[in-house]
Amino acid sequence: MVNLRTLASVLIGLGSSLAITARADAEGAYPDHQITMVVPFAAGGPSDVIARIVGEGMSKVLKQSIIIENIGGAGGTTGSARVASAKPDGYTLLSGSMGSHVAAPVLYSNLKYDSRTDFVPVSLTVDAPAVIVARKTMPAANLKEFIAYVKANAGKVSQGHGGVGASSHMACLLFNAEAGVKVNVVSYRGSGPALNDVVAGQIDYLCEQTMGLAEQVKAGTVKAYAIAAPQRSPVLPNVPTAQEAGLGRYNLSIWSAVFAPKGTPAPVIATLNAAIEKALDDKSVVEKIQALGGTVAVKKDRSAKFLGELVAKETVKWDPILRTAAASAGADKQK
Repeated sequence: MVNLRTLASVLIGLGSSLAITARADAEGAYPDHQITMVVPFAAGGPSDVIARIVGEGMSKVLKQSIIIENIGGAGGTTGSARVASAKPDGYTLLSGSMGSHVAAPVLYSNLKYDSRTDFVPVSLTVDAPAVIVARKTMPAANLKEFIAYVKANAGKVSQGHGGVGASSHMACLLFNAEAGVKVNVVSYRGSGPALNDVVAGQIDYLCEQTMGLAEQVKAGTVKAYAIAAPQRSPVLPNVPTAQEAGLGRYNLSIWSAVFAPKGTPAPVIATLNAAIEKALDDKSVVEKIQALGGTVAVKKDRSAKFLGELVAKETVKWDPILRTAAASAGADKQK
């Protein structure tokens, strides 16, 4: 005769085991619902464009929708801080960049996150050189004339960027320091709105990666004076390199990457990394990135380990350079 108490204990234990197994299976089914990728800037800028292209490619691989949430403000640090404090379950990601993870930690004394410890690196995605553009009515015909014009109109020329700590801020800080100019600086919630005001002639110039400016340059709505790269861009073959234009030390390639909150499980990071790997190998993704002047990260640079090491190295490299450039710059006006 079966002891009823023993049977009950066995059934309870079996039920618990089944529950644990079911829970483990559910947890292993990542992703089983929609993922949010936060872009810490207003829509329309390069970070937004990159996130949408890469996110679409990842979505196809993961068989789940990836929505883009634009959380602008404070040079990308507001949205970045939001992701840093999000639940580490793989369903909230950050489309980060040199701005959020290298420039912001240097330029903000009260930053609400540590770019090296509050995120788990997932993968490098894209890099693109910076380019200097001005309103189409700018009288200067080349970079030397442009710098001379800015110096001759000290206090009158205005330059925009996507917020203190954004890559567009970093790019112009370095340009202004190399060119030896001081200007009226206007801070926006993203380089997209800043570019709109350059196109409209409301401000004079902007420095940002080609991913956000190439289309406007080709359309003739802005003037491009130089690209901060060793070679000319295939997308903008008529724009000289900074060295060709007479500013040889101005060389800056701006990278973008995907990050997750600290504590995100390793298997989830591996799944996301594999999805990005496949997305970046997709011919349509590559063509879209290249058409805008960007370069897809090469295979050897796509590991989570590489991205973590890159953030650490870049922070050490750019810290003294940015501090020196920022010390010589004027105060920003908010817009």
